[in-house]
Amino acid sequence: MRRRTFSRSSLEVELFPFLSILACTIGTLILLIIVLTTQLLQDDRKITIIAKTETTGENQGKIPKYIECREDGVLLHPSQVFVAKSDLNNYRSPLNKLIKEVRKNRHKQYLIVALRPDGIEVFQEVRDLVEKQGIDIGYEPIDQDWKLTIEELKKDEK
Repeated sequence: MRRRTFSRSSLEVELFPFLSILACTIGTLILLIIVLTTQLLQDDRKITIIAKTETTGENQGKIPKYIECREDGVLLHPSQVFVAKSDLNNYRSPLNKLIKEVRKNRHKQYLIVALRPDGIEVFQEVRDLVEKQGIDIGYEPIDQDWKLTIEELKKDEK
């Protein structure tokens, strides 16, 4: 049996389109790595919660009041008043004044708790206080190192 002979010119394959696609893919991956690394290295992690009324659901038409549960106590927002863990059950504390205010207006207001990982124990105490008063409550877990800001609802948005 006789072997076929091929000329070299017929076996050449052009790899330029493949290499071009490969170079673009590698460039895109490098850019993605740079962007993700930059975001992870940022120390200024912030979260902003905008207080506005719900348009659907159980608390429709109610205005939220925000508190933040930490390991050492509760921070009331947006006034930034701190209530120590030992004063949570004190009937004269700012927290209990807020709870009384929301209880009077429970058809218009409810509480949302920003919950830090180390504030679970404090949250359980606060939840017990709030639920005994028949007030609607919700919670929003937030990371330990996030800086929290609460923007008040503007009068024209109410």
